[in-house]
Amino acid sequence: MTSAEFKTILHKMPSQPGIYKYFDEADKLLYVGKAKDLKKRVASYFTESRNTSARIRLLVKKIKKIEVALVETETDALLLENSLIKKHQPRYNVALKDDKTYPYVCIKNEHFPRMFMTRRMIPDGSVYLGPFVSVSRTQPVLDFIREVFPLRTCNLYLSKKNIEAKKFKSCLEFDIGKCAAPCVGKQTEEDYGKNIQRIRTILRGNLQPVIADWKTSMNDHSSKMEFEAADTYKKKLQAIENYQSKSTIVNPEITDVDVFSFESYEQKAFVNYLKVMNGSIIQTKNVELTHQLDETQEELLIFTVNALREELKSDSKEIIVPFEIEYPDLAINVTVPKIGDKKKLLDLSRMNALYFRQQRQKVYVNQKQRSSKQKVLEQLKEDFHLTELPDHIECFDNSNMQGSFPVASMVVFRNGKPAKNDYRHFNIKTVEGPNDFASMEEIVFRRYKRLLNEKKPLPKLVMIDGGKGQLSSAMKSLQALNLEGQIAVAGIAKKLEEIYFPNDPVPMHINKKSMSLKLIQQIRNEAHRFAIEFHRNKRSKGTFKTALTEIDGIGKSTAEKLLTHFKSVNKIQQTPFTELAELIGDSKAQLVFDYLTATTKLQ
Repeated sequence: MTSAEFKTILHKMPSQPGIYKYFDEADKLLYVGKAKDLKKRVASYFTESRNTSARIRLLVKKIKKIEVALVETETDALLLENSLIKKHQPRYNVALKDDKTYPYVCIKNEHFPRMFMTRRMIPDGSVYLGPFVSVSRTQPVLDFIREVFPLRTCNLYLSKKNIEAKKFKSCLEFDIGKCAAPCVGKQTEEDYGKNIQRIRTILRGNLQPVIADWKTSMNDHSSKMEFEAADTYKKKLQAIENYQSKSTIVNPEITDVDVFSFESYEQKAFVNYLKVMNGSIIQTKNVELTHQLDETQEELLIFTVNALREELKSDSKEIIVPFEIEYPDLAINVTVPKIGDKKKLLDLSRMNALYFRQQRQKVYVNQKQRSSKQKVLEQLKEDFHLTELPDHIECFDNSNMQGSFPVASMVVFRNGKPAKNDYRHFNIKTVEGPNDFASMEEIVFRRYKRLLNEKKPLPKLVMIDGGKGQLSSAMKSLQALNLEGQIAVAGIAKKLEEIYFPNDPVPMHINKKSMSLKLIQQIRNEAHRFAIEFHRNKRSKGTFKTALTEIDGIGKSTAEKLLTHFKSVNKIQQTPFTELAELIGDSKAQLVFDYLTATTKLQ
């Protein structure tokens, strides 16, 4: 909708509190907002000063219809806005998401109600108290309640008719004092209901009425010389005082207060909520919000305060917040504490909000990394013309030095990341001498023979570190195992980064800047590193003997350095003196050069 189009309906817009709804050309609800003055608020979307955000410009462009609803006060507008957002979840409204499903204590809607912990709220008339911080924090509360109140745990249908017909028998719970046996008429529904009412009062954080009631009962029984009954109430009072001492964290005079803290991160906001009664935190919740337009911190906090108070059915007359807000409900006292116990509560809430933000940030980073890896794997699938996404890749490499201690390695990448627990080393068993082709044939056969025997999943792509020769050797093993065509296989040559495929003599070259090539190089380099590391360990445990160690003045470490760099004595013989000197120094290079030159002349 253009500014000109809006001007034609501007004169019909009322200057009263209410909510406004924006619809697109398909009559789909785009956005719901509240306003103290509908005319001013809606008009602000169609002025140049308002259109600083690309999101708002896009929203305005999509608007084809505007509807308004009038209410008596701005508070009513806030409540109606929240209700419509929850029902329709418009695309451009703030997205509010809980951090998890919290546990509630359910008081079942039935005769002699059972009480248990649950994460599911079923609209069957049952009462749900909470949410609570966690199961580990809720269970002690339930244990305390069951310690002082006899409640049934069975699922019998305790109707008056069934009880009078004597359909049930008392159980062990009655014998050990955990249940008053209403199933056999030993407890009335009225008496049971009083206990349930006391439990509801305690779980809402208001312990004083229950304590006063029990103290009166204890004193009454004591005055009548009924000391056993009096002692029962004394033990209940001790239990409730112990429970209270564990949950009190600030001044117990702070009662019936809602605490909200606010933290931001990019397009996200994080709000922690604490419910405080008599100095005890009885409820807590974290929510995450996603900015859709240019909402201010104040707008986001007001929205969240209202949404949480409605969801958790809070009727507290005071809210503690980190900064000043113009909360529409003037009956609510808004406090921004600077010192004292209320400031301690706000700091505690902020600590929880910060922790929640940090946890969510880790999730965002992981999601971005997964998304990035997914794109690389999709590119690799396209480059290699694969039929499946290569989310499981295995790569093989050999390592030997003059045929001594021949070993091989296999590394595994899952979803584009190293799966180091799946890495494997291989000692070459059937090949003598420096034969890379035969070694590759052996280890590939051993690896996939074992996977088949153990009925484990095969990789989507097998990479061979080497050119056509190593690739052909690997294919011999796969053919022997009847796996040809079931696994995609490719070889990567070291020098020109050429990719070879079975039965194709012409190598493929991937763009040097391609992310898929970088992933293949990372996998190949990891396989090489893993093989060299294993080979080095094997050599350190074995006896290292070579022609180089026969030279006076040349020790094991220098010989290893030369062979690691040049791969063989023959190549060292063909290397100029200056190149040797650059690697091991002039004096040692001279010893090696003279010895190998003399050896060559003798041959």
